[in-house]
Amino acid sequence: MKQVIVSASFDDLRSRHIRLLEEASKLGQVHVLLWSDKLAGNPKFPEAERLYLVQAVRYVSSVRLVDDPRDTGQLKPDLWVSENDLKLDSDDFPVPPPMPGPTGRKKVVVTGCYDWFHSGHVRFFEEVSQLGDLYVCIGNDANVRLLKGEGHPLFPQEERRYMVGSIRYVKQCLINTGTGWMDAAPEIDRLKPDIYAVNEDGDRPEKREFCAQHGLQYVVLKRTPKEGLTKRSSTDLRGF
Repeated sequence: MKQVIVSASFDDLRSRHIRLLEEASKLGQVHVLLWSDKLAGNPKFPEAERLYLVQAVRYVSSVRLVDDPRDTGQLKPDLWVSENDLKLDSDDFPVPPPMPGPTGRKKVVVTGCYDWFHSGHVRFFEEVSQLGDLYVCIGNDANVRLLKGEGHPLFPQEERRYMVGSIRYVKQCLINTGTGWMDAAPEIDRLKPDIYAVNEDGDRPEKREFCAQHGLQYVVLKRTPKEGLTKRSSTDLRGF
């Protein structure tokens, strides 16, 4: 398989970055040369956080932090790929297929908006995926607007599904078809998970009652960032 190099800062990871990595992965194994803070020049997000995010993308084979954008180390690349090399439709968000993996694990579902995607979301997915195959059910645009008000969501449901579904800890990402705080009820009925996991911010009586009625294990996780990283929230990042 060809060795493909992508060299960039990947500051404030967005869907266009994921599209680049996905398309590059169709050409071979993707190795990212991630620009250090010094090379990136005062990035919004520090190198440790950017490294954590890019390492979590399912299309990436390896990530190396560099001070020189051409420093491949021991790698012998066959191709160098950048956004300028690929004709990408910024409004095209393919539905990520289910992540391959062993069968027979418990099914775990989480729900949420995941509007401004950040390292806290990835950390939550990483922790929950240890309980079983992770299915993420995201709020549809109309329901997010109903619950959070005008101006929400910042990113459309197809783009949010694409971002979440690109993370290697996620088995599959679905768009909810229901309404209210339990807008994922139709998807949960179809998936038939064993566990419904939330973080402390997402713990609600409606969810506890739903799990009790449907015989699901309800797990509440503490909202803690990856060691060494800043605690993030989409609300705070809206003005970042």
